[in-house]
Amino acid sequence: MQRTQFGEMACSIARTLDVIGEPWSPLILRDVWAGVLRFDHIQADLGISRKVLTERLNHLVEQGVLERVPYDARPRYEYHLTAKGTDLVEVLMVMTRWGDRWLAGEAGPPVLYRHHACGQIAHVDPRCSHCGRPMHAADVDLLPGPGAA
Repeated sequence: MQRTQFGEMACSIARTLDVIGEPWSPLILRDVWAGVLRFDHIQADLGISRKVLTERLNHLVEQGVLERVPYDARPRYEYHLTAKGTDLVEVLMVMTRWGDRWLAGEAGPPVLYRHHACGQIAHVDPRCSHCGRPMHAADVDLLPGPGAA
């Protein structure tokens, strides 16, 4: 069965799902962000099949989210986030906040974020790029943009 293609939809959420909507992709990006860079290490950490991991890594490289960096003469590669990939990790950070709030249970969050600038443990809080105030779903109106269909 062919996967639905979201990349041509006039919707930034759909287009993002076209890049990372498959369930393994966000977990692969998380691992690379956390410093798990080599195929065998990612495969062992996730318990994902080699075939599926190869397909997902190829897709993420094709989308410009990851880049292959050789580390051995055989050749063997590490996977590194591109600027596009680093921006995408910020989406994962917001997903983490939601998961911590609604799904972590009594044990609490499995990972904490220490902010480099202040050294404090913090969570992601979306802010308005214009005024800097918190920006949540109830605080915005959706208006047609220049790319609307």
